[in-house]
Amino acid sequence: MRRVEQVMGFPVSLRIDDESASEETADPVFAWLREVDARFSPFRADSEVSRLDRGELTPHELSPDLTEVLDLCEEYRVATGGAFDVRLPGRGLDPCAMVKGWSVQRAANLLSGPGTSRFCLNAGGDVVAAGGPWRVGVRHPERADQLCTVLEITDGAVATSARYERGDHILDGRTGRPATGLLSVTVVAPSLTEADATATAAFAMGAEGVEWAASREGCEVFAVDAERRVLRTAGLPVAG
Repeated sequence: MRRVEQVMGFPVSLRIDDESASEETADPVFAWLREVDARFSPFRADSEVSRLDRGELTPHELSPDLTEVLDLCEEYRVATGGAFDVRLPGRGLDPCAMVKGWSVQRAANLLSGPGTSRFCLNAGGDVVAAGGPWRVGVRHPERADQLCTVLEITDGAVATSARYERGDHILDGRTGRPATGLLSVTVVAPSLTEADATATAAFAMGAEGVEWAASREGCEVFAVDAERRVLRTAGLPVAG
């Protein structure tokens, strides 16, 4: 079963290789992602995030889901010394850097169970896979038609942060300016929640972010710095 939809501003593709899978198997995945877009998008005036940012909701009135997301954001803000920050001066609350990986991992969790043991969920290039091996290409940060490496994932997640899709959209919360020092950073982790947040946080930190990401339990890292040097951890699951 294969299905592709445009959700949260990027294409989301789902492939399930189990013979018992049907179109209905994918319905909860895409319904959840559409719900997340409606509830957590800072670009929707009626979303829970926008209402909180305008002061219409108190912390005690937030949904458990948004409370969980904001707690994760605070955890990464502290861990990076402020480089990862969803509340930058002069900008509204924007937890998208956490919401994407968290919500896609939650969507993948909806597939876990009988009949869906082998699947790959790709959300704008960030991947959650189960029942592999699956091969995941890491795009060259400056050449769209080339790959830097190919990873082999059995059960886990891969996320990349870079400039090539949206330009200087990742800011260093310590300075409020676009992050420098890295062209791209890819993180492999047990969950996309951690892989995506760690990749974004590492990119925001700049060159020091590679060592920081590599020190996190369960994370393997592939990065290209501003001098075009390739940095990788020893346990990176490169395809043979």
